[in-house]
Amino acid sequence: MLKPADHESVTIDDPEVAAILDGAVDLHVHPSPSPFPRRLPIAEAAWQAHEAGFQAILVKSHHHSMVTDIRAASEALGGLPIPVVSGVALNNYVGGLNPYAAELALAQGGRMVWFPTISSHAHICVHEAEGQNMRFPTNNLGLRHTTEIGILDAEGALKPEVLDILEVIKAHDAIMSCGHLDADQTERLIEQASSMGIKRILVNHPNFVIGAEPERVRRWVALGARIEHSICQYDDRTSFYQWGLDTLLGFVKAAGVENTLLGSDLGQANNPLPVDAYGRMVRGLLDAGVSKEDVRRLIADNPADLLGI
Repeated sequence: MLKPADHESVTIDDPEVAAILDGAVDLHVHPSPSPFPRRLPIAEAAWQAHEAGFQAILVKSHHHSMVTDIRAASEALGGLPIPVVSGVALNNYVGGLNPYAAELALAQGGRMVWFPTISSHAHICVHEAEGQNMRFPTNNLGLRHTTEIGILDAEGALKPEVLDILEVIKAHDAIMSCGHLDADQTERLIEQASSMGIKRILVNHPNFVIGAEPERVRRWVALGARIEHSICQYDDRTSFYQWGLDTLLGFVKAAGVENTLLGSDLGQANNPLPVDAYGRMVRGLLDAGVSKEDVRRLIADNPADLLGI
């Protein structure tokens, strides 16, 4: 098993933080290949996570399934040091709400299906809003602008292809992510998934793009959803920084620590490395009075349970 030729080691100098990170699981890494500028490829993300003691990572592209990218990286280096999994985001680039794309990704070992992210109405509105300061990456391939994809038909019912995709997810016992759908569509999707018996339901960054408040998140948890918050939005070194830890802890209180997990949502060029941001977050949570046991639940136990490892 070979390390990438240009491997960059990341050292966690705080022994208390390093011990807590041992066994962590990051379900939100953005490596290359991608039309968006990325700081590190899949194999490098895996090696950095491994050296920090992580037990697994999940990698994501908004444009294509990374399942075959993982296989190619593994074969090129004689294996990867920890399990690396992916899935598919149902944006324009894979045909939108395409059950065939979901089925292919999961049949090849994928573990998550994201409903529209960068093709959702909410994302497009936030991205294009005048004066917005989110600093989303811009594709460097000259791709046409994405067009809006929603999950409801003209009468307000869930589209048939949404139900088909949910059946595919259920059959594979995979994770259903609500993507970047707005809060109302997210709620409809959670209600439907829950009624169908889907066990792994995830809401990513509820207060970013989606626009949900803690009380609404509490309702989603009651329906069986789990809530992931992006570390990048609480690390003041990143381009996505917006809130202090008090905002995060308010959401954790509403959802319950047992229903909350953290993911880096990092890998973009010019942002901190995912493992580095985890170290900053763990220290911040400890200093804010969160117990070691609860920090472990947020970064290790809960994501591992959701992933099924």
